[in-house]
Amino acid sequence: MLFSDNFLFTLTSILLGKDRTSRELEFSNMSRRSSRSSTMDQGEFILECKAAYLSMFDSIKEKIESQDSLLEALQQTGRNPSVKILKKYWTNDTDELSFDDFVDICKKEPVTTSDDLMKAFRKIDINGDGYISLEELHKILTSKGEKKSKSEVKKMIDEVDENKDGRLDYKEFCQMVMSTTEESKKMQRKMMERKEKKKRQDIERRGDVSGSQVSVRSAASSVKNDLPRPSPRVKKDKSRQGSVSRAHKLDEPKNLREWTHTKSKGSFFMEDGSLICHQYDFNLPDDSKIWITIQPQKGSRGMDSSPVDTSVFILRDRPDEDGNLLVAFTEHRDSRGKYGVSCDLSAGKYYIMPYTTGCRFKSRKSESGKEAKLVSQDKGGKYVITKSFRKVLEDIFDYSDLDGNGFMSRKEFNLFNIRTSGEEVADEEWQVVEDRIDLEDGEITKAGFLQLNELEAEDSEGDTEDLWTTLVSMGYNKQLVMDQACPFQLDVYTEDCDDAELDVVRVDSYPTYPGDLSFDDIISKSFIKQGEISRVKGMKDLCMYTYTNDGWATLVLDNKSHTRVRVELDCSRSENVTSNHDSLQRTLRVDPGSTVIAYHLMPEDDDRDWQVKCTETIR
Repeated sequence: MLFSDNFLFTLTSILLGKDRTSRELEFSNMSRRSSRSSTMDQGEFILECKAAYLSMFDSIKEKIESQDSLLEALQQTGRNPSVKILKKYWTNDTDELSFDDFVDICKKEPVTTSDDLMKAFRKIDINGDGYISLEELHKILTSKGEKKSKSEVKKMIDEVDENKDGRLDYKEFCQMVMSTTEESKKMQRKMMERKEKKKRQDIERRGDVSGSQVSVRSAASSVKNDLPRPSPRVKKDKSRQGSVSRAHKLDEPKNLREWTHTKSKGSFFMEDGSLICHQYDFNLPDDSKIWITIQPQKGSRGMDSSPVDTSVFILRDRPDEDGNLLVAFTEHRDSRGKYGVSCDLSAGKYYIMPYTTGCRFKSRKSESGKEAKLVSQDKGGKYVITKSFRKVLEDIFDYSDLDGNGFMSRKEFNLFNIRTSGEEVADEEWQVVEDRIDLEDGEITKAGFLQLNELEAEDSEGDTEDLWTTLVSMGYNKQLVMDQACPFQLDVYTEDCDDAELDVVRVDSYPTYPGDLSFDDIISKSFIKQGEISRVKGMKDLCMYTYTNDGWATLVLDNKSHTRVRVELDCSRSENVTSNHDSLQRTLRVDPGSTVIAYHLMPEDDDRDWQVKCTETIR
């Protein structure tokens, strides 16, 4: 019998938290047992706490920011505190707890033992038969801790009651709690060691001046013997596998030159770990077949030799009769990184949403090196922008000239201003632009844009703070390398409609859609629909979907159960892959009735075949 994470911890915490006072008296000797943290090797104790902490956070520098997170972190160490104990450490004045605070709490609070659980169960086993009935459990769970209804208790039992007798074998439950805790600790330690090993390797690679490419295949094989062994009780015996060829071909319509063509530039920006991009309305007056392509643009600086994956999702402005917003998205690509999709659209309004998985376009980890010089003084003492800064400004102008006509309209300048300052250009501010530089047909020229920045440098008497704000907002680092932005080109062709309109409406994070759906909710539904399903062993209502196209693979977890589950994913045996996360091993919490995009994966080297191999463990 397998128990979900929520079932294990809910029941255990309530049982052990029935009566704090009596428990302290009854288990006075448990304090001596739990003070292993003082009698055991102190370094080993710290490592155990660190491994548990890193199973929830990427770094011990991150803070615990809620009582729920504190509970979950303590449960990872085998502790099951009552609500009363939690409130002792998380008071009304607590905003956050550090890793050191967490270690101190672990020193003070006992680890749950099998004897503790058995004693607690025997107290509520009315007839002493070694089983707890639904009625007995109902009495406990509806009167203690987070009270639950009888139907909620029944749903919890149904998830784990394989022989449908309405009873829980609490001896098996106790064994399962303890074995799960020990397995979890072992896995936490292995994950921590791998994370630290990968961090050391990354540091060594960054220090390699030759810039040689490191194969993911060799990195995976180097830790092969250290991989966790599959458990027959909690781990999938079968890996999520898929081999993908490196051959790519994009089949454009043969008569595409006869179709009506409209286009726009745009960019992805990375801001505090969140993706921001230009987004579009597409108005189609007549029914038509369409062909849409998107591809990254190589700038003069900062773009990798491997193209960032760029895709497009076409959404309706309102759900169809089946409640679907998504119409189609780009799944096929060519060898240059251009993605395309063809579909038939009825007349109406649509949203064109660019997207990138984050496998190659990621947040900057750190920044080092000498800061580039933006402003200097000429012989007459006048402040002027440097040659290198001028070149970057020319590139920024080209990326911001969304329609590609060689000028920046007021609307394009407004979007640029929103991106760099968070504010729209008011009428009086646009008047200042018109007064200070020459416009051509009411639009800013490239020379005029450079002049605006020169005037800003002059007005600030060489202070570059505002200039750097602009550069950072546009994705540049201190060496004037674009590493937090990815410009792209979007092309839309219509076969049967001559007056379709593609309109850039915002540069922002993805909005919330009708039905309170996030963008991830919408695309997850499509990945589930087209992906290969595999049920996760031990949870009949938890499924893994693996979706693969020409450019990437996506793993989606779909939890149809009534309890939250923790799933540990290990994709470290995959070959020639990079992902949207720092590690190919991670633990996810999946709420009841929800879906989670667990991983996006794509080839690290486009010139080699790649293979996805993932296993999952129920925690």
